[in-house]
Amino acid sequence: MTAADTTTQPVDDSRRISILLGLLFGLGGLGSSSAAVTLALMGKDFGISSGLAAWAISLYVLMLAVTTALYGRISDLVGFRGPMLAGLVLMSIGALVAAVAPTFQVLLGARMVQGAGAAALPTLGVAVLSSRYAGEIRGVAFGRLAGVSAAVGCLGPLAGGVVEAAFGWRAVMALPILGALVLPFIWRALPTGGSGAKLDVVGAILVCLTAAGMVLLVQSPSAGLLVAALGAVLLFAGVPAVHATVRRRPDGFLPVEVIRNATVVRTAVSASSIPASWFALLIATPAVLLAEGWEAWQVGVAMLPSAAIALFVPRLVGPMLRRVGPGRSVGAAALVASGAILLAALGAHFASATILVIGIVFVTVAFGLGQPALSAVVGDAVHENVRGVALGVSTLLFLIGGSIGSAVIAGLSGPLGMTGALLLLAALPVLGLIVLAPTLRSPETARSV
Repeated sequence: MTAADTTTQPVDDSRRISILLGLLFGLGGLGSSSAAVTLALMGKDFGISSGLAAWAISLYVLMLAVTTALYGRISDLVGFRGPMLAGLVLMSIGALVAAVAPTFQVLLGARMVQGAGAAALPTLGVAVLSSRYAGEIRGVAFGRLAGVSAAVGCLGPLAGGVVEAAFGWRAVMALPILGALVLPFIWRALPTGGSGAKLDVVGAILVCLTAAGMVLLVQSPSAGLLVAALGAVLLFAGVPAVHATVRRRPDGFLPVEVIRNATVVRTAVSASSIPASWFALLIATPAVLLAEGWEAWQVGVAMLPSAAIALFVPRLVGPMLRRVGPGRSVGAAALVASGAILLAALGAHFASATILVIGIVFVTVAFGLGQPALSAVVGDAVHENVRGVALGVSTLLFLIGGSIGSAVIAGLSGPLGMTGALLLLAALPVLGLIVLAPTLRSPETARSV
């Protein structure tokens, strides 16, 4: 980074930049949440089951998770403009091709391209804020980004239902292209400086394949033995290969400084339980309500309170990060997420829309606090020249948490029922707190911003 890139900017600038980056992040997530209400119609048009149609979401989430670390490392080397532009171009091309896909196979390929592009948005969004701001301003900016992105994500079912009713499910596939309209307003704020080093291509490929194995293994309960076997092969072959690559090139794609940083790894693993809860309720709530005879747009309206709360949460995030520290804020968010899942389990048992809506409101609060707290911890825990890849790795684990949540609901709600699957998932944030506990004993980790 150049000196100009890391200069702290005025508060009014941080408000505008964080809102725009949050909008981009949210539009990337919209590619998943809005598509969820179209699966039945998509399957009917292509002559496939709804279960098979769900791969349009699974492969999108797979690529979204797998390529996050890649964008983070590239931004360390060349700055943010090129990777952001490349991500938005890929996301837009994928969205357009998915909207006109003549076959389901073409649609799946397009969704993979779309997910690979959308992965740039969460990683680069938090990295830009981390490079431009410091102290309380940065904490508030992180909170605003998370709040706006969560609000847009919560509006996905409503947007998908309304657009599908007016123009058909194919128009829903094209919604993420709106992200391209935001780029001109954010372009000047994207730092251009980087280390100038060459990308470790072998390391990048190995990390991406290993991450793909992890995500496929997580999704295998709803995808079958073949996917489980492929995921296991990629994961268990990839881990030693990545280890050997890191030993050979400690400053390569996955710097040893990042993977040996206990604060980064423990906080990211703990925080991954929060999107697991959030993604689970984004799937479980519509599933329960649609089964009760609700229309897709009605489900979207039920999500409006959570979208409104998401916009309010940033007002609380900055002061909380300052008073209790980002480490403890991650722990608090995990506790709220666990309570939200328990509420949702109760709502699913009684098919109560009111309880389900309250549950998703609470999990939105957890997401709005946990994501910026994670970014603050990681941004402070590593050197500036590996900050991008550190944020990318933490975002990778964060999104894998989302895959776990969606996989548990999709794969276990059948044999266990929706209530049973949610109760099982409620234990995940508690496990996250156990992982996080050693870092909270350090005052520097727990209280620094």
